[in-house]
Amino acid sequence: MKNITMLIACALALALSTATAFAQADTLKEEYFANANTAGAPDATLRMSNPGTYAYGNICASMFVFDPNQELSECCSCLLTPDGLRTLSVDNDVTGNPLTGVLLLTGKVAIVSTVPVNGVCPLPTAVYPSAAIRSWATHIQNSNFTITETASEDATLSSGEIARLGTQCSAIGLDGSGKGVCTCGTGD
Repeated sequence: MKNITMLIACALALALSTATAFAQADTLKEEYFANANTAGAPDATLRMSNPGTYAYGNICASMFVFDPNQELSECCSCLLTPDGLRTLSVDNDVTGNPLTGVLLLTGKVAIVSTVPVNGVCPLPTAVYPSAAIRSWATHIQNSNFTITETASEDATLSSGEIARLGTQCSAIGLDGSGKGVCTCGTGD
């Protein structure tokens, strides 16, 4: 009985530590875009940085671009070196290669700070989160196309969300024939 109690206590401790790891700030950032690919509207930007807090240096910004109906349109993963800055065009890098061929006007981007795989940032079909990323975006507001800029919002990353994001990006990798893969912009 004592061994069973000890086993249950260890399992609970492991489960709590895993859940806590995913809930860390700077692991999942949420960002929206509006008026992308719109005639007369300026292009918005997404900027990401690695503050150097990850013990092994480089991290990946795994990005998942969703349309307003929660369908994954594009995914990719971009290398961020410590203290580097990467700048992406919303029109060209984030929404420029949709899986369906239909350019998005509005949507959201989930950015997961992930560990590189053998030193590179592959298509994020398996997601290994590690807190580190910072990000900011400009937003093109409705009607008058006023530009605002905000820091991206932290969100809680669950193990279910990790699995879902990886599975959906795997489908893009298998079925997209090159479509549905975003690009990493400039910098870093």
